[in-house]
This record gives sequence, C-alpha cells and structure tokens, in this order.
Amino acid sequence: MEEKINKILVYSLLAAKNMLTLEDVALLTGLSKSHLYRLTCTHQIPYYRPNGKQIYFDRSEVEAWMKQNRVATIKETEQQAIAYVVTGKKGGNL
Repeated sequence: MEEKINKILVYSLLAAKNMLTLEDVALLTGLSKSHLYRLTCTHQIPYYRPNGKQIYFDRSEVEAWMKQNRVATIKETEQQAIAYVVTGKKGGNL
C-alpha cells in the first residue's frame, strides 16, 4: 500500500514539472536512461545543458518529440487512397 502511495506521489510531482531531469523523462517516456543518453548524444531529442553537466528537458518539447512520425489509421489510409485515385494527387481531398 505504501509503495502505491509513493508511486502516486512521484507521478503527481512529475505532472507539475515543466523542466524535467533525465530520470523524469525516463519515467515519462518509459525509455531507459542509457537510451535517453544515446538520443542526446546523437541529437535526436531536444535537451538543455545550462552548466555543461546535468541535462534537462522541456516537457512540451519531449511530448512533441514523442508525437513524431504519426502512423495513420487504416481508415485514414483508405481515405488517402480514394482521394489519390479521384484526384491523381497525393494527399488530395475529396
């Protein structure tokens, strides 16, 4: 029971933060810290290093990064295919 209360507290505190630490982003995204370090080293995720040591992340930038490369639903793909057949243009509207 105490463990569940601690988890709720951690998630509540995380929800209130705009600037996140590496540990916060790992918790938010479900990615390991080592993978996040790899993403920062290859400049694939936006981050800040104000004093040249610890790195920080902006919550809105992390959330935007997580929303990259959206995969269309089957219905959206079918609608795009129909629009293409009708108009002859990719992404055409009916």
